[in-house]
Amino acid sequence: MAEHIKKWWKEAVVYQVYWRSFYDSNGDGYGDMEGLIHKLDYIRELGVDIIWLNPIYDSPDLDNGYDISGYETVMPKAGTMEVWEKLLAEVHARGMKLIMDLVVNHTSDRHPWFLESKSSRDNPKRDWYIWKDAKDGEAPNNWRSYFSPSTWEWDEQTEQYYFHSFAVEQPDLNWANPELREEIYRTMTYWMDKGIDGFRLDAIALLAKPDGFPDADNPADIHYLTNHPGLHDYMREMNERVFRHYDIVTVGETAFVTPEEGLKFVGEDRRELNMLFHFEVCDEMPSWDMLRFKDIQRRWYKGLWGKGSNSQFLNNHDHTRQVTRFGNDGPYRVESAKLLATMLHTLPGIPYIYQGEEIGMTGVRFDSIEDYDDIAMRNRYDEEVAKGGDPQEVLLRLQPLSRDNSRTPMQWDDSAYAGFTTGTPWIKVNPNYAEINVAQDLADPSSVYRYYQQLIALRKNNEVMVYGDFEELPEWLEDEHLYVYTRTLGETRWLIVLNHSDETSFIRLSSEYIGPTRKLLISNYAVSEAESVDRIVLRPHEARIYEL
Repeated sequence: MAEHIKKWWKEAVVYQVYWRSFYDSNGDGYGDMEGLIHKLDYIRELGVDIIWLNPIYDSPDLDNGYDISGYETVMPKAGTMEVWEKLLAEVHARGMKLIMDLVVNHTSDRHPWFLESKSSRDNPKRDWYIWKDAKDGEAPNNWRSYFSPSTWEWDEQTEQYYFHSFAVEQPDLNWANPELREEIYRTMTYWMDKGIDGFRLDAIALLAKPDGFPDADNPADIHYLTNHPGLHDYMREMNERVFRHYDIVTVGETAFVTPEEGLKFVGEDRRELNMLFHFEVCDEMPSWDMLRFKDIQRRWYKGLWGKGSNSQFLNNHDHTRQVTRFGNDGPYRVESAKLLATMLHTLPGIPYIYQGEEIGMTGVRFDSIEDYDDIAMRNRYDEEVAKGGDPQEVLLRLQPLSRDNSRTPMQWDDSAYAGFTTGTPWIKVNPNYAEINVAQDLADPSSVYRYYQQLIALRKNNEVMVYGDFEELPEWLEDEHLYVYTRTLGETRWLIVLNHSDETSFIRLSSEYIGPTRKLLISNYAVSEAESVDRIVLRPHEARIYEL
């Protein structure tokens, strides 16, 4: 049995608020912090402990707030500093905690630092960003950025290229510069001293850059943007200078990490971060693949268990809604949403809920590229159409994984615009809001929302869901639809049975799982008392948790 250091954040459930799509308090079509304050009781009733708030800092808002132009000011769309302070107080008054999303890999190209940096080659802040001469009249290397064909942008005025891992308007900061690092730590401390409960750190695996920026053998595979030597020196320094002085939780968005690399970020002996997001599922498994998913879970459990903390999630503001992408958003939408929830809340790691997931919101398919806002998708669309791609085919190919799948407004009720705004929403509402909305889920005792409440309450009251060892039952290791595993803590042992399929299936359990004390704790279908003890018939997308 792994020995675990108990921490409040390990026992938590996190709820992510993508505020611009959550609730609009003033009719301008954008959700805002005042809107979030209006809905805090709704979040609290779900039972969650931590709210993760997407960036609210000043920004031209080209990449929905991930292009920051002022680290200690608030974007007018989101509200004011006074509203933010009220939000923090109201979150704390309800016994919840607030973590802020912080982007320190890059800024907006309109940030005062960058404006200074590009003003001349000898500006004191020149070295706060990454500038290089042309190489044979071309970009310094052949790297591709996340959002565009090159990581380099030419600056006419100073006749050098600057580096950007994301959009042209998001120049990367030069973490090798100690002055810059000091300024970032000062900013972090500013928010900590205001009383926040931690940070979700965006794109944190990209901070360190390689010496010399050599060409990539395969520019399309952008692993080379991440995990370079020196990264963990920065992370330890950040912890030493800021994090260790506060009782907070930190989670890093770490692209392209293996369990071995992941442990460097979150090992409890490392003093870097508390937990991480890896993207082996969301970035590297385009559609549901049970065998691959099981393998990912096994490797991360083996790599981290008892040594550092993982997160469990299948969707967020960058990834298509889980019931559409990894489940069944048609006839089994409700059952499938509950099954995915059961799985995420019983696998080892801290569960994250993305707003709307708790009512089984689905992805969306807009008819025209004009209806999409996602900069990554629009840039890719333009690039492929320019190469001669058929516009309709390109759109159809890009739709399933567009980030806008998860960014449509929260569906509160069946009134105009799903009750999200009295104005015109910044992005279209999913047309299915009349059937899928919060008002309906709150009124139905067997809804997805009510099921989430029960799952979260189980986690609150049973440490086995947090600290229990994980083990798969060997008979179903290679089953493509059934996921059968236990969590064990001391004398307590739970059995989790999932049928991730549109077909009925059954399992026959051995004697150790069928004693007279076996008790059904939760299921997403009604289960008959008369059911045979050793043979369990599992309907499509059925999920059950038993106490043995």
